[in-house]
Amino acid sequence: MKKALFIVLLTALVPMGPAFAYEDGDVQFWNTNVEEIKISDAWKAAFEQEFRWGGDISEFYYQHYDLGLVYKLNKHWNLGFGFRYIRTKSNGDWSPENEPYLTAAVSGDLAGFKVEDRSRLEYQQFDDRQDKGRYRNKLTVKLPWKFTRFDIQPFFSDEVFIQFTKDDPFNQNRVSSGLGMKIAENFKAELYYMLQSSKGSAGWKDANVLGAKFKLSF
Repeated sequence: MKKALFIVLLTALVPMGPAFAYEDGDVQFWNTNVEEIKISDAWKAAFEQEFRWGGDISEFYYQHYDLGLVYKLNKHWNLGFGFRYIRTKSNGDWSPENEPYLTAAVSGDLAGFKVEDRSRLEYQQFDDRQDKGRYRNKLTVKLPWKFTRFDIQPFFSDEVFIQFTKDDPFNQNRVSSGLGMKIAENFKAELYYMLQSSKGSAGWKDANVLGAKFKLSF
């Protein structure tokens, strides 16, 4: 079991591919913290904070604050809506973004694997450039194995980003692998590696992201 866990850790946390220069293939660290409150059997509220460091984890360049509500329609379907406030640093200046969104997620078991497919519609409102609409789809697969008393469970995910523009609507993809775990009854964590590919005016660029996500439930 220890040998298997060691292999899974390497798969989840070691970048799968060569390291790149800062301009294309930056090494980053993302930290996400979520507080989730159960309002009723059908409704949940969540407050999320995320902070990102780039430049080989030397520069703090991004933060967001997110408040959302999720309604459990039935065993497999969840619907939600929320608002995200974002600040991004570029060329030494911080730019704000307001982002209301809608979500729909379907989940279930497939041969012991837990599968979730989440769709998200976003309206991106900026102060310094034209507003945009965007669609995101994230597929997550949790493997049917758990290790130790912390229920350490490997997972994989892929998320695509589609802008509502005529030219080059597909502009970002995130492939992740990691480990989820239950530290306490109401406290969970995820450690992951993500290969983020983004398309800008200079073409496609990659970022190697190491991430940690923590969720506290009430």
